[in-house]
Amino acid sequence: MADLILFGVFPYVAIALAIGVGIYRYCIDRYSYSSQSSQFLESRALFWGSIPWHYAILLILIAHFLAFLVPAGWGALLGSPARLVLLEITGMALGITTLIALVILIFRRIINSRINAVTSSIDWLLLFVLLLQVGTGVYIAISLRWGGVWYVHTISPWLWSLVKLDPQISYLANMPWIVQLHAVNAFLLVAIFPFSRLVHVVSIPLGYLGRPYQVVVWYRQRRSS
Repeated sequence: MADLILFGVFPYVAIALAIGVGIYRYCIDRYSYSSQSSQFLESRALFWGSIPWHYAILLILIAHFLAFLVPAGWGALLGSPARLVLLEITGMALGITTLIALVILIFRRIINSRINAVTSSIDWLLLFVLLLQVGTGVYIAISLRWGGVWYVHTISPWLWSLVKLDPQISYLANMPWIVQLHAVNAFLLVAIFPFSRLVHVVSIPLGYLGRPYQVVVWYRQRRSS
């Protein structure tokens, strides 16, 4: 019963929350669709945390989505031992980079009183869930080798079964607990998404494409001679 709820029901609840609350928030409080940057409060640690985080997590997500969208092609890509080892090493390096960058961002919010003051409860929850997600991902990469291969035969079919509205929970129920935690926590992130500052990733300022050029006129007071 627990497996059915976690692996067969909760993903749909998380997606429904992400879509429903996201649309509601956009209609009611559109200006909250912002990352609420704290760069003006402190930028040095932000640079060393934010830049590696964004690049590394983007590459990791692309790899996950490719393995999900085209499992046959992904499996063929990893058919060569050399490519498999290269992907394994690259994935571990990106995962460790992401983990270090996230720790820097969290530590920055803890030690800087001004940033701490503008960090809400949902921000701390989001950071904790992200840390759990990245940490379990790194642990899986280190302890359960060749994830690029077994992902295609286990996680990908489970995700596709959710898409087809016919959840096959046996794929995930037979996996180690750390993989189950990583998968469920991913959908927890999806559920938290519309309540957090993460919503800014789906806010595309298309209006700026047709916006007229902004004319900036500098006003400088003449010095008296």
